[in-house]
Amino acid sequence: MTPSAPLALPHALKPSIRLRRIVTGGLLAGAVTLSAVPSAQAAVTHSSTTASPATTASASSTSSTTTTTRMSRAQVFAERADKVLHVAANQKGDPYRWGATGPNAFDCSGLVLYTFRKALGRHLPRTAEAQKQGSHRIWHRRNLRPGDLVFATNRSGYAYHVGIYAGHGYMWDAPHSGSHVKKQKMWHARWRFGRYINN
Repeated sequence: MTPSAPLALPHALKPSIRLRRIVTGGLLAGAVTLSAVPSAQAAVTHSSTTASPATTASASSTSSTTTTTRMSRAQVFAERADKVLHVAANQKGDPYRWGATGPNAFDCSGLVLYTFRKALGRHLPRTAEAQKQGSHRIWHRRNLRPGDLVFATNRSGYAYHVGIYAGHGYMWDAPHSGSHVKKQKMWHARWRFGRYINN
């Protein structure tokens, strides 16, 4: 008698074979019961490689929102900085006068005070030291942005001069008696940096 060929099962199905004893006419006969059980490995593989459309859409939406928020903050900062620099540039040539806060003459902190009030409606402290204390400190020069404040300080950190950073190592300021408001290169000094825009 030719033995029957083995039963072919799908790859994704694992046979679960149970032997049970059946009593027939006083004889014990072995019966094989086959039950098709889906392969757990196949199910896991399918689950891990198939992402839910809702999950993918949610992740994409979150990433897009974060990028948009960052862009919006950068744009807002740039727009406000442009207003600050525009007002400062408009005062070019106005004479330095100690204690003056504009609109036709300025000392260094008076120019900053006038510029931020006119450009952004911000009321800053009056002196360079008070403006330094009230600003959000920027610890590294590489993080400076146009519109930030630059403070020349003495050995103890006291600010005796302030200007408005214009980018590329330049600033707008009212330097000293006999001079006038101008854009000039930052000189060698103990500089501290502060920010009022978006702060």
